[in-house]
Amino acid sequence: MTTTPRDPFTPQEIAAEGLKPEEYAEIVRRLGRHPNKAELGMFGVMWSEHCCYKNSRPLLKQFPTTGPRILVGPGENAGVVDLGEGLRLAFKIESHNHPSAVEPFQGAATGVGGILRDIFTMGARPIALLNSLRFGSLEDAKTQRLFTGVVAGISHYGNCVGVPTVGGEVYFDPAYAGNPLVNVMALGLMETPEIVKSGASGLGNPVLYVGSTTGRDGMGGASFASAELSDESMDDRPAVQVGDPFLEKSLIEACLEAFKTGAVVAAQDMGAAGITCSTSEMAAKGGVGIELDLNKIPVRETGMVPYEYLLSESQERMLFVAHKGREQELIDIFHRWGLHAVVAGTVIAEPIVRILFRGKIAAEIPADALAENTPLYERELLAEPPEYARQAWVWTPDALPACTTAGIEIQGRSHSWNDILLTLLDTPTIASKNWVYRQYDHQVQNNTVSLPGGADAAVVRLRPLEGQGSRGAGEPGTITYKSAVAATVDCNPRYVYLDPYEGAKAVVAEAARNLSCVGAEPLAVTDNLNFGSPEKPIGYWQLAEACRGLAEGCQELATPVTGGNVSLYNETLDSQGNPQPIYPTPVVGMVGLIPDFTKICGQAWQATGDVIYLLGLTVQSKVELAASEYLATIHNTVAGRPPRVNYDLERRVQQVCREGIREGWVRSAHDCAEGGLAVALAESSIAGNLGAEVKLEISPNQSQRLDEVLFGEAGARIIVSVASEQQQMWESYLQAHLGQDWQKLGMVSNFDAGLTVLTTDNQTLIAVSIEDMKGRYNNAIAKRLAAHTTA
Repeated sequence: MTTTPRDPFTPQEIAAEGLKPEEYAEIVRRLGRHPNKAELGMFGVMWSEHCCYKNSRPLLKQFPTTGPRILVGPGENAGVVDLGEGLRLAFKIESHNHPSAVEPFQGAATGVGGILRDIFTMGARPIALLNSLRFGSLEDAKTQRLFTGVVAGISHYGNCVGVPTVGGEVYFDPAYAGNPLVNVMALGLMETPEIVKSGASGLGNPVLYVGSTTGRDGMGGASFASAELSDESMDDRPAVQVGDPFLEKSLIEACLEAFKTGAVVAAQDMGAAGITCSTSEMAAKGGVGIELDLNKIPVRETGMVPYEYLLSESQERMLFVAHKGREQELIDIFHRWGLHAVVAGTVIAEPIVRILFRGKIAAEIPADALAENTPLYERELLAEPPEYARQAWVWTPDALPACTTAGIEIQGRSHSWNDILLTLLDTPTIASKNWVYRQYDHQVQNNTVSLPGGADAAVVRLRPLEGQGSRGAGEPGTITYKSAVAATVDCNPRYVYLDPYEGAKAVVAEAARNLSCVGAEPLAVTDNLNFGSPEKPIGYWQLAEACRGLAEGCQELATPVTGGNVSLYNETLDSQGNPQPIYPTPVVGMVGLIPDFTKICGQAWQATGDVIYLLGLTVQSKVELAASEYLATIHNTVAGRPPRVNYDLERRVQQVCREGIREGWVRSAHDCAEGGLAVALAESSIAGNLGAEVKLEISPNQSQRLDEVLFGEAGARIIVSVASEQQQMWESYLQAHLGQDWQKLGMVSNFDAGLTVLTTDNQTLIAVSIEDMKGRYNNAIAKRLAAHTTA
């Protein structure tokens, strides 16, 4: 290949591949020549933020990644943890934000397909899915189209492929109006004796292309995912992939069968950047090279050129390295499942990716330059917090109107505490997500112990799968497994926006608290960092501070990070070209172990007469209205500093809750989160169809505001209910392990009594029926969608 006297590409052509001028100059320096069109495209996708984390990698190094149960940490397709009894869990979270903004159904559907491939590529059978979603205001017609399309896409792919969607979270905020977030987490149980890695090895070993055909769909999806969205983004529909869940189901079975033969040396999903990513990453991780002939690749379209082959993100495709002489054995397996399987290349000694097309070299690049030795930007952190944060931190509750036992007056209108509670229960972010999860098959595979909406975390029982006996569990069926895995996805983005460091710590703490509320010991984390542009000082400050908070939280709560995903440039360019970033949203997916799935609990009250307790910060403690859902919804104010995490109290409260559940004392447990104490009590009443009579140890002459007591938010707070006959034993345990950090609140009452909250001197703050609460809580989302449909 000869060097031309002038640059063969214009600055516009280089920018169209997502590359900066200085990056193009570096490519020329490394190659010793100008790249051709195909090579330029390969560098464009592999040097995108989506693939190489060039802005975030330095920040990710501070995450704790090792621990006694960690078998596979960051760097592979998914993390793997040891659950004991020969059981190993693979899990990972990924984003499909930009594709879902442009084509919500396929964007979300292929997000599910992609994360499932990350799991079974390791040799694990997918057992559960969760999702973390963010949208603009549900009153907005565009938001409703995106929301319904994303939910339909997730349900379509998950339901068809036969993996239950067991949990998740959905937030609605104008900050996400033009840039929704679609993060999908998957869990799988290892079914192969050895964990399948992605590093190629064995000179002369054949490289197999397996699965579906290659077409032009998904072209340049990785670069598309690394740029701001604009009014022209609808023109990028070809960058959105199209999935086939039925074909993926066959691919799962064929891959697991192939791995068990021992004929597979390494495997890599063709996700972002397709053939380019899989060849370069497998070669670089193995310290070898790969030669691949594009003419061997099965195609679904004619006339494709190397650039299109290499950048296609057609779904349901994998790349294998096989032991030489055993390739036909693998090909036969895939043909039996109705899938393509061809020998398309070879492992070579020279550490390069060499692409052949029509007998000639179409591209030749050092594998390391594409996959490992990629650009790295260590940006300068702001010397002090940005002005928006400093202004927000000035806010105090003194700015709010005074309140009384009767309620609060806002802009000349009186609102009772009943009104406030019902308004919060009707807020889509707090309200029941039943409209969403009823579209998901959450019981396929028959292992879902805790159904969506019933508990603070999903619970899936672990039963022996084929080949599980290889790690000492005996033959399948010889051991009755009583253990279960719990999983949750969490992030309060308003907290992170107002204080990225403290907010990110709170994300980790809440995820661990949610697992503890079902009796699970938190084990490990996968994270999805959704942020705006790191090239802007505020965007980088938010990212850096959030990473610092996540690292500290994971260290303090002993939940190492096994991997995850970074999604930057989540900004919408308005018609004037002004970028509107989302709230910084570092989603934490956390998994935990339950020793005995018969000893768990949900958030619902269980029986009349049960005693209700608040673990952690009591009603006399200082809790925050700052950054709260109450402040945002009722007072239309986003300000203040979010609650600070008290790690010592967090660990003690969670340990006490887990122990209480395992001993059989605790019959329900629910985290106090958005909406504070009053909303948590209401949710337990709604879930259990039982009322509650609660007396708060406060008096009207206290300086503490009543809205702080009812709706203020803080960490390390869990509401539990205990059978009255266990009361003495439970309170002795609380005294020994929590000291003064607990409080008896009241008792569970019957349905007709509703929820009643009183002061110490028996003044009524809240008295609302179960029917009224359920009407608001259960119908909030459907009501808004119906109003738009009939409008």
